[in-house]
Amino acid sequence: MLAAAAVSTALPLLACSSPAPEANNPAGVIISTPQATQGAAAGDFNGIVLDQPYREPTDTFTDMSGQPFSFAADAKRPVVLVFFGYTSCPDVCSTVLADVAAALRPLDPGTRKQVELVFITTDPDRDTGPVMRAYLGRFDPTFIGVTAPMPEIQQVATGLGVAITGHDASGAGYTVGHGAQVLGFGPNHTAGVIWLPGTPVRDLRADVVRLASQA
Repeated sequence: MLAAAAVSTALPLLACSSPAPEANNPAGVIISTPQATQGAAAGDFNGIVLDQPYREPTDTFTDMSGQPFSFAADAKRPVVLVFFGYTSCPDVCSTVLADVAAALRPLDPGTRKQVELVFITTDPDRDTGPVMRAYLGRFDPTFIGVTAPMPEIQQVATGLGVAITGHDASGAGYTVGHGAQVLGFGPNHTAGVIWLPGTPVRDLRADVVRLASQA
């Protein structure tokens, strides 16, 4: 855990097939982000608390059933976890989603009902509604997948501090470089805390419970 002070934190930008990471960079990260605080000074959150929280997107997406989805109208629970990724990702996305599912699974029913995860695809050409439903169902059937035209997804991602580099052709398919942080939106519709890949499941669970307690 970092010292209780404001720090400039690196966020992961991953193509989900990155070269072997260096020993001091297990997530293969690049990049830097706004001032943030981690640890006791962050209000007891284990994740990274941003000095300038992000507002929920106001854009309209399309959900897995082909229906319009907006955070204001369709995100029914006070705590919304947002993750950008794609179903063909060979490693990082599955690891992050599995960790989130493991963090949520032991929650008491009352707390669990206050939390939902929204997966925003970074590969709208391949990630149709049925594809996302089958993929997310492997982790938790309540996870919601949404899509939109790629320029809109990139605009939303940029507004939330998540980098998307686009397609990188590889053999018969391609990978999509994208930031792999999970954003935690609380009852005030802002994301003041984020979690990087590799955050211990127990730490993520404790932070989600803390967010839910604010509802």
